Amino acid sequence: MSQRSSVSSKSTGAVPMFELIRSAVVADARRPLSIPVPCSNVRRLVVAEVDAPDYDELDRWSNRIARMLLRLGGGPGVVVATAGLPRLERAVTRWAIAKIGATVVQSTCVEPRHGAGVGVTIRARRSELTDQVRWLVLDDRSTLAGYLTGSDAPITDDELGVVRRAG
Repeated sequence: MSQRSSVSSKSTGAVPMFELIRSAVVADARRPLSIPVPCSNVRRLVVAEVDAPDYDELDRWSNRIARMLLRLGGGPGVVVATAGLPRLERAVTRWAIAKIGATVVQSTCVEPRHGAGVGVTIRARRSELTDQVRWLVLDDRSTLAGYLTGSDAPITDDELGVVRRAG
């Protein structure tokens, strides 16, 4: 069963919190920033890359998503579907899935693929997808609240339920 927000950002006129965080963290790294800079008597166009999240930011982001997936039932050996994720979110989600020892499959249909019981998507795609999968909807208000209050520390063996054998 999906958890959909009953409050629409359109009805309140507010910008969804996910978009605010995403714009602050991601800063649309794929689009160069063009800045006109005077040079002699001619104005030339200088193209500079917008700051993209660094490795540590992406690592912390993936730790938070990994914990949310663990709460949904993801973990070692579990198949996790992804559907309709933007490029950066897809990369971070795949990293989170790898951290919890799960297997990722791309879902392009309404039925779960390869026995996926957990999935990650966005609101725009959620209505197209099956309810047989427990979906983490990245831009849902409840997901964002969990993200903001969750730990970004590295995932531990205890969280994964991994038992270490004495050597």
